[in-house]
Amino acid sequence: MLQRIQTVYLILAFIATGILMLFIPLWKTADGKPFFFMQDQFYTILLSLSTMLSVISIISFKKRQNQFVMNRLNMILNLILLGLFVYRSLNLSGETEVSEKGIGMFLPIVAIVLLVLANKAIKKDEDLVKSVDRLR
Repeated sequence: MLQRIQTVYLILAFIATGILMLFIPLWKTADGKPFFFMQDQFYTILLSLSTMLSVISIISFKKRQNQFVMNRLNMILNLILLGLFVYRSLNLSGETEVSEKGIGMFLPIVAIVLLVLANKAIKKDEDLVKSVDRLR
């Protein structure tokens, strides 16, 4: 249901993790080549899981509780990804591998913020349904 605001937030989170990561490099290496997430298999697996969780959460709009839990799992997955990106960029000394950090490295933060907003909207819907059920 696209009329619900949490679906819009989830679609934007899907775009951030699934589509923008294909075109925006994570960082540039020392020799000036852009490093995309597809060059590391572990990043590819984690980002594909995050994207799949967003899609499944969009599809399961009738089960708000499951949607809420899937968004929480997706947030944890994006936090792990962000931690891996930061670890890789800060752990290497000097200009050995990571020369310039790209905006793609911070896209998991955008996805986390969008997932938090979606969870707030889901919680608001759930509270509304519970309040209407009490009135019957």
